[in-house]
Amino acid sequence: SSQDGSYLAEFLLEKGYEVHGIVRRSSSFNTGRIEHLYKNPQAHTEGNMKLHYGDLTDSTCLVKIINEVKPTEIYNLGAQSHVKISFDLAEYTADVDGVGTLRLLDAIKTCGLINSVKFYQASTSELFGKVQEIPQKETTPFYPRSPYGAAKLYAYWIVVNFREAYNLFAVNGILFNHESPRRGANFVTRKISRSVAKIHLGQLDCFSLGNLDAKRDWGHARDYVEAMWLMLQTDEPEDFVIATGEVHSVREFVEKSFKHIGKTIVWEGKNENEVGRCKETGKIHVTVNHKYYRPTEVDFLQGDCTKARQKLNWKPRVTFDELVREMVDADVELMRNNPNA
Repeated sequence: SSQDGSYLAEFLLEKGYEVHGIVRRSSSFNTGRIEHLYKNPQAHTEGNMKLHYGDLTDSTCLVKIINEVKPTEIYNLGAQSHVKISFDLAEYTADVDGVGTLRLLDAIKTCGLINSVKFYQASTSELFGKVQEIPQKETTPFYPRSPYGAAKLYAYWIVVNFREAYNLFAVNGILFNHESPRRGANFVTRKISRSVAKIHLGQLDCFSLGNLDAKRDWGHARDYVEAMWLMLQTDEPEDFVIATGEVHSVREFVEKSFKHIGKTIVWEGKNENEVGRCKETGKIHVTVNHKYYRPTEVDFLQGDCTKARQKLNWKPRVTFDELVREMVDADVELMRNNPNA
């Protein structure tokens, strides 16, 4: 039911797969991103997409589902994936993102599917954290800077361990930041696109961000799920960095988003007193709030996906500008129809 899960489900269904997804039980509907994939969206009737209630903190249910479905490919995209929130939910993040991966791998082993399953693990550029070289590639040393990064580091190595110990076809996709209109609302890119859309429609005057100078390698989630699939179609299991190779700052994402709705942002002040003012109207639309800063910041991430280009014949299709425009347009449409979204 996540951003990546929904794009991956679409991608696999188009290829004729029968897709089984695990969703967490929630008192409110959490299947918004995949509703259109039901055979009958109004009645939530299942077709080639079948959903199972489950959780990465519950090994019994994982064994039960894997034993029942007997899948040929497993994509582990489940995680508490918000870096800043991982400082507040450190133990839970370790349990889901780290030990949760072990539970899945153990379930494959328990069900006797080691020789018939291909396993994809969603690794992350946050493994590099305090970067040891620029750009970062498969051989760059890891230095995570958050409970999220540290939990994902355990998951990375336990995947490598199962691959080497049991000959399981298991790969780590070290994906750099990937966004889309389906990105969670509390991630910085979506926070920007939502806020800019609301400002454009007169529903909001101003919003706050953290570190404006953090630089990221941003791609489109739709491009990146194709890379996940390609990794499982190779002859030998290997780990791959997936990235665009381009770096942009949070500040730049803000400027491009406003430019798309015809506003020019001019920056004034420094550090926590910095504001983004609209050149055309003189209104302040962006402020900085220290509560959005991380205790340990990751300042710069830039991926080198040469190996993926050469071995998987993969390359990103959506440009940074196209990504920003798509996200802002989608949120303008969303906010126009539902200002409280």
